Amino acid sequence: MEVNHILETIRMVEEEHLDIRTITMGISLLDCMDSNIEAMCEKIYQKITTKAKDLVSVGEGIELEYGIPIINKRISVTPIAIVASAAHATQEECIQIAKTLDRAAQTVGVNFIGGYSALVEKGYQGADETLIRSIPQALAQTDFVCSSVNIGSTKTGINMDAVKLMGEMVKETAEASDMGCAKLVVFANAVDDNPFMAGAFHGVGEADCVINVGVSGPGVVKRALEKVRGESFDVVAETVKTTAFKITRMGQLVGKVASERLNVPFGIVDLSLAPTPAVGDSVAFILEEMGLESVGTHGTTAALALLNDAVKKGGVMACNHVGGLSGAFIPVSEDAGMIQAVQNGFLNLEKLEAMTAICSVGLDMIAIPGETTAETIAAMIADEAAIGVINHKTTAVRIIPAKDSKVGDMIEFGGLLGTAPVMKVNAAKSFDFIQRGGRIPAPIHSFKN
Repeated sequence: MEVNHILETIRMVEEEHLDIRTITMGISLLDCMDSNIEAMCEKIYQKITTKAKDLVSVGEGIELEYGIPIINKRISVTPIAIVASAAHATQEECIQIAKTLDRAAQTVGVNFIGGYSALVEKGYQGADETLIRSIPQALAQTDFVCSSVNIGSTKTGINMDAVKLMGEMVKETAEASDMGCAKLVVFANAVDDNPFMAGAFHGVGEADCVINVGVSGPGVVKRALEKVRGESFDVVAETVKTTAFKITRMGQLVGKVASERLNVPFGIVDLSLAPTPAVGDSVAFILEEMGLESVGTHGTTAALALLNDAVKKGGVMACNHVGGLSGAFIPVSEDAGMIQAVQNGFLNLEKLEAMTAICSVGLDMIAIPGETTAETIAAMIADEAAIGVINHKTTAVRIIPAKDSKVGDMIEFGGLLGTAPVMKVNAAKSFDFIQRGGRIPAPIHSFKN
């Protein structure tokens, strides 16, 4: 690298909050399946602790050697509903597997382990429904386990029975633990190689073990756009694309080095502009730098569309293996600009829903009043799934019903999860809509064979 490129990277890290958000090791548990639950849990623990024993130390070594912060070291595993089917697991046995995952995560020292998941976009099979009903207690009784459920896809439509059930499970999860809902995501079009929590799982089409990298740099993009104030959108797009290229190259470097040192194949770089509560590390501030007084005002969706597209173009230029979600995240609690916009009355749930037609991933880390009904939550999930299914993109919902709270209260999660203002939910009921059940058919453009 030329000296000026080295100095530029150092400045990005020190002044603009550039970091590797996560190195995530994906581990297949298909060879751990066993009809005996005790034997299966032991196989799971042994495989994870063997494959990932050096993950944290290698990540820390790369940080020291290259001067690049790696915020999280994580693990994703095969959707546990698939694995648990071999033992015809009960809810209690599914929770036993969750505790095994938690113990393995603690042993190797990672921040989170994802994959307590079920894929039910077209219906239930095996242990799917059993695992879903165990989620509230599984998350309440573990510290590191994250859970996700895929309830729809462009190819299959939306499983409204699963949508209804997930509305109920989100409510139960909120009642069972304060942090459970922050570790639970409901997807449409979930991807197999997502390194970001809480939605990461290791797809069955993946290799036995891979390394995926999630990069983040909202502060870097914001600083780059400050230098082109007043310029046309052509210049804005080119600036974002060039900046995303540089960020992705750094992610690819870290991924390849980690792959070599762990002797595990390199998977993908997920270039997602994931904000943090830190000042200056905000996707909202990027959009405002384009000329909006506040995120949430008219023009916000157009600005987000430009940002997301330019990020993807820059990332694809930089790395042959870009994957995961790769876009801009808009988690309210984790983004100082989003929180500010909600508090000022410029950003509401309806505008966030419109923005999710563009961004990765959806209604994310949003606190709502604890009295919100399961049917209303299910209807919010259905709306997000519809956006994903019709537009052939990944969408998701990570909603936190805040117990004993009212609109305007602030809910503290801590760390990267930040602080969420409780947002107003439409008071009109969706009960009869959700009670219909069945499946919303796939859109006509899904038929491509």
